[in-house]
Amino acid sequence: MDELAASLDAAASPAALPPLAERIAERVPLRLAQGAPVDAIAAEVSALHRRLIARVWALVAPPPLVADSCLVVMGSEGRGEQILKTDQDNALVLREGAAGEGAEAAARRFSGALADCGWPPCPGGIMVTNPLWRQPVSGFRATIRDWLLGADPEGPMRLAIFCDAAPVAGDAALLAELRDFLDALAADNDAYLARFAAAADQFGEPGPWWTRLGAWRDEQPLDLKKLGIFPVVHGVRTLALQHHVHELGTAARLARLTTLGAVDGTLAGDLLGALRVLMATRLAHQLRQRAAGHAPGNELRPSTLAAPERAALRQALSVVKRWRAWLRQHFRLDTL
Repeated sequence: MDELAASLDAAASPAALPPLAERIAERVPLRLAQGAPVDAIAAEVSALHRRLIARVWALVAPPPLVADSCLVVMGSEGRGEQILKTDQDNALVLREGAAGEGAEAAARRFSGALADCGWPPCPGGIMVTNPLWRQPVSGFRATIRDWLLGADPEGPMRLAIFCDAAPVAGDAALLAELRDFLDALAADNDAYLARFAAAADQFGEPGPWWTRLGAWRDEQPLDLKKLGIFPVVHGVRTLALQHHVHELGTAARLARLTTLGAVDGTLAGDLLGALRVLMATRLAHQLRQRAAGHAPGNELRPSTLAAPERAALRQALSVVKRWRAWLRQHFRLDTL
């Protein structure tokens, strides 16, 4: 355990954590400058973030509540792929029959402390302060069933977020129970899986983007998340749901899916390489934005990249294009 991790574990109050959160953030450009691979940086930062989040919860929640619940993080934080903080994506699964005393007040304190550490509230309310994301096991079962089988247009998006849930504090068996329930519910539901997978293709492939990568002076931005990262992550997430794969990170999911024969090893390797290029390109871009006093975003102007970076990005996006075609064929998306 390094000194920063030990400091996180030893923090005596929520007020002691924001300076430690800043120290985590300061590691990122240093590690990138040292030549660390982007996935190694993500793993290191994710481990520290989870320690920090668990410590916040331990400091603001009554011990009986901690013992009778499972605090989870979701989205890129749950997959271990978040490097720079975006917003809060978390939930609280309560043990069936437990009193849950003080849960609402603890959730408010928890969300406020995370905001102090650099995680702004989620605009969509995907946080423990929202009763939808703070329920007993039976409540989450009913909610998951509705996300999967109901007509709510937000259901697939919320299910996608939940698919990336990782336990950080409390009883992890509560989350595992919900995963088993989701596996049983989704089994052989090809129609739903196809609709779920279709989100990977929702942003289209605008014609000019390929040309723009070859143009030195073009100032029209590309959205790296919509055009590249999301289709890879969500397509792999859908296959993980189809094949009952419980690994959370995209690389770990691809490794398991390859073992199961669900994805060809060559394609899996190409996807992982493309994802690394996309994440590294976005990270370098966002660090430049932050250094200039701007909010980090996903849109990048090709003209800001050197020729080798543009060539790597072009190759990565060509892999994503091939992946989207594979998903359309595998899930028969053209028939939807």
